[in-house]
Amino acid sequence: MGVRKRLAAEKRKETLKTTAIARNVQAPTSPRKARVVSDLIRGVEVMKAMNILHYNAKAPAKRLEKLLQSAITNWEIKSGEKIDEGSVYVKTIAVDSGRMLKRLRPAPQGRGNRIRKRSNHVTIILDNMTNRKPSKKEVGIANRLAKTTAAKTKASAAETK
Repeated sequence: MGVRKRLAAEKRKETLKTTAIARNVQAPTSPRKARVVSDLIRGVEVMKAMNILHYNAKAPAKRLEKLLQSAITNWEIKSGEKIDEGSVYVKTIAVDSGRMLKRLRPAPQGRGNRIRKRSNHVTIILDNMTNRKPSKKEVGIANRLAKTTAAKTKASAAETK
């Protein structure tokens, strides 16, 4: 194995030591409906994500809550410590399409319409907050805040002169 490949593999192994993964395969919900709920918890702290899922009325929320609980347990086993408030966040959550059951429904004039009963695969990866990179939105807000505070300090300095 080449040097670059070995270094990349070692880096991947190091990142997997601090992350926990949980998968749900063949969940009988369409991927589109599950993505709506999963987008709510992407990048959010774990306990806040649990509350979001617990009080969400959509059907996939219950399955995602159980999956998130499984990921939390995996993280606790892997790291050997309990999850503190604000210490772990949902790094990635991916909802992929699973197998499709095809059924026929009677239609007018002797025809049959095809019904596609979709399923999905969900993967959740948790990571430590210390490894978290701020999102573009958070960086933009921080930059705007810094600009406005700098402008205010300049204005107050000009008034005092």
